[in-house]
Amino acid sequence: MSADSKQPRQPSDDGGGAATEDANSLLLSNARLTDGRTVDVRLVRGRIEAVGTAGSLSTLGARVDLAGHLLLPAPAEPHAHADTALSADTPGPVSYAPEEVQRRATEAALLQLGHGATALRAHVRIGDVHALGPLEAVLQARRSLRGLADLTAVAVPRLLTGAAGADGLAMLRDAVKMGAGVVGGCPDLDPDPAGYVEAVLEVAAEHGVPVDLHTDGDDPARLARFAAMAGGLRPGVAIGPCAGLARLPEDVAGRTADRLAAAGVTVICLPQGGCAGTEWRGTAPVRLLRSAGVRLAAGGGSLRDTANPVGRGDPLEAAFLLASLEGLSPEEAYGAVSAGAREAMGLPEVRVEAGFPAELVAVRGERLAGVLSLAYSRIVVHRGRVVARTSAVREYCDSAAALDLPRQAARPDPGGPAAR
Repeated sequence: MSADSKQPRQPSDDGGGAATEDANSLLLSNARLTDGRTVDVRLVRGRIEAVGTAGSLSTLGARVDLAGHLLLPAPAEPHAHADTALSADTPGPVSYAPEEVQRRATEAALLQLGHGATALRAHVRIGDVHALGPLEAVLQARRSLRGLADLTAVAVPRLLTGAAGADGLAMLRDAVKMGAGVVGGCPDLDPDPAGYVEAVLEVAAEHGVPVDLHTDGDDPARLARFAAMAGGLRPGVAIGPCAGLARLPEDVAGRTADRLAAAGVTVICLPQGGCAGTEWRGTAPVRLLRSAGVRLAAGGGSLRDTANPVGRGDPLEAAFLLASLEGLSPEEAYGAVSAGAREAMGLPEVRVEAGFPAELVAVRGERLAGVLSLAYSRIVVHRGRVVARTSAVREYCDSAAALDLPRQAARPDPGGPAAR
């Protein structure tokens, strides 16, 4: 996406209440914002056209009543594994047949979309006996998801150095030509990690694509060399999950974080668990990284594959874990899965303001802390239209103890359970 797309478009000068002539517009009414306001939000052609007080805007298009929901910029998923997703229960070896990979990648993306992620970055292993087959399958899934979610593939070669790595390097270049939007890999697994990183950065510079590498981050000298090589590379460099960085002495980790910050490297942590590309499980030292000025994002990692059979791929759960276990504020935690994730992926900023992209999620609740605690019902908006809904209704047996609880749905017939 071009850099100029980050600039917000000026709101239309219609006095705030005039109906648009675009019949395909969408009005989100009675939405609560994080600053406490209740507003109407009008979306036109994939962007937010106007935001006004509740009841002040009209539209010729559809209307969705968001009363009882908190409206937020949609999260993004910066670290998924589409080729292995949803394979934990597969009997025997995981199939990499193109039709199986495409099915899993599509199903996983839709699951993550239902959680609110309208943009996803999926790491796909290339090489070995499967060559570029899994990548082609994920690219086909991307095409089938067009209009629902934006999926970007990261090409992940096994080896890139020495005689054994020559084929991997050629295949990495072919992967970019096929449509992989990011080059990545696991330098920790190569006999020459520095050479691996150098090769990836060279391919990225040749083709003008971002870099996203797996590393445990437990070797400060290796990270220092990486930061020196990556500094100044555009459009961007990310590493993760860096769980090993949390096991270093604090002063060593602090100096390493300073080098990453100076190089403009983004760290993508995985609060929900690890992934197949790294050894350590756990979360990077997010507070230390933030205090050093490192760009920070959070992703889901493995989604019900052998590396994490119970992975959920839910950005709001990742934010919950950052707040509950790592001590970030709810705003900082949600920022890591929304603004931070989008920045790591090179996507334009989203705010609930006129002129910004209409990438939004409405979650039942009044405040961000409550939403991260009990994020059940969700309405997801991508490019200005509702693309997913998740509804949860909690029911209690009718009793005096439940009479004053807030209702989630209309009360059923007498004698049945009370929906709350």
